[in-house]
Amino acid sequence: MVLQIILASASPRRREILASLGIPFRAVTAPCDEQSGLRTPEALTEELSRRKAESARSMLQSSGELTPDTLIIGCDTVVYAGEKILGKPRDDEDAARMLRLLAGGAHTVVSGLTVRFGERIATAHETTRVWFDPMSEQEILAYVRSGEPRDKAGAYAVQGLARRWISGIEGDYFNVVGLPVHLLFRLLRNLGADV
Repeated sequence: MVLQIILASASPRRREILASLGIPFRAVTAPCDEQSGLRTPEALTEELSRRKAESARSMLQSSGELTPDTLIIGCDTVVYAGEKILGKPRDDEDAARMLRLLAGGAHTVVSGLTVRFGERIATAHETTRVWFDPMSEQEILAYVRSGEPRDKAGAYAVQGLARRWISGIEGDYFNVVGLPVHLLFRLLRNLGADV
């Protein structure tokens, strides 16, 4: 029996997805170093998801809120296109650069997911392919001005204005939004967590 579920994330999209599943949880944002020398998106996102989960665990332990039945979910998502890993854009110019790279082609969204239940821990990743229609320079700049790309990996929101350019998705849609739901439940079952 899980007594408390912690989502180690500041992402409003991850919070929305988890809430839509009817899972009671509390979101915490713990400090976490996201710098890494890892160069493959799978290894990078798995490592960062572990760091986020462990950082939240340490924070709960320090405050006396960690119980043996605490379940912690950590997740990290990147976009991988043209042999480049795209995280969140630094500014609007960086967002426009990313969109130019994505427009008219296919890319991969990779999310690393870590679930920690008591002393048991499981980490895995999910990949989803996304196809973008070509975008004119005017469309790119208008989309950047909308503000939507600012805090999104790859500088777009599949569930937002960007959907007008998305011609196809192969894999878990929710992975592109930010939380691979199918993978989450597979890891929960593997750990014996009843949520």
